[in-house]
Amino acid sequence: MADIAIQDAARANELLAALGDQVHARGEHFSIAVVGGSALLALELTSRATTDVDVVGLLDGATLTSAQPLPDGLLQAARVVARDFTLTESWLNAGPTSLLEFGLPDGFYERAEHRQYGPGLSVAFASRLDQIHLKLYATVDQGVGKHLTDLRALEPTPGELLAAAAWSEAHDISAGYRDELTRILTYLGVDRGPADA
Repeated sequence: MADIAIQDAARANELLAALGDQVHARGEHFSIAVVGGSALLALELTSRATTDVDVVGLLDGATLTSAQPLPDGLLQAARVVARDFTLTESWLNAGPTSLLEFGLPDGFYERAEHRQYGPGLSVAFASRLDQIHLKLYATVDQGVGKHLTDLRALEPTPGELLAAAAWSEAHDISAGYRDELTRILTYLGVDRGPADA
């Protein structure tokens, strides 16, 4: 299996179109919200290749619900795409769906870019602003690495980073998290002043 499944926007769209075709062939339709590297590539916001498509939630209208587990019909379609394109079976996964427990940034659905991949698949790609929120949180939570690379590529303004910082602290209110968040913000050139008393 290839380690890198998605090299650019064309590949991301090709795989999702194939997924949509497979879903439609089963007489089904799914609406998903996608975050992470594949969303950044699809929207041409970064150029870093990635290995998978991260589904943060299933959409029922404008309402996001947990994608864990992914619906059986969607998983079956994804397995066919994995076979046809020599991908790992986990190329489509619900890894980040736990974020819904805390809530995505307000306005996530409205800001998302909505695309249709045939009759079978609707995808809401997280906007640049929401990716800044998610990538800052992931950088602080998981350590410096690909998430910081993506965050820098998004060229966030100080105001965007401060908004993302405020949102991310709702996910982790520990002193350790705040200290690491402050360190990352300082590294990115943002000083948010002293902690609240």
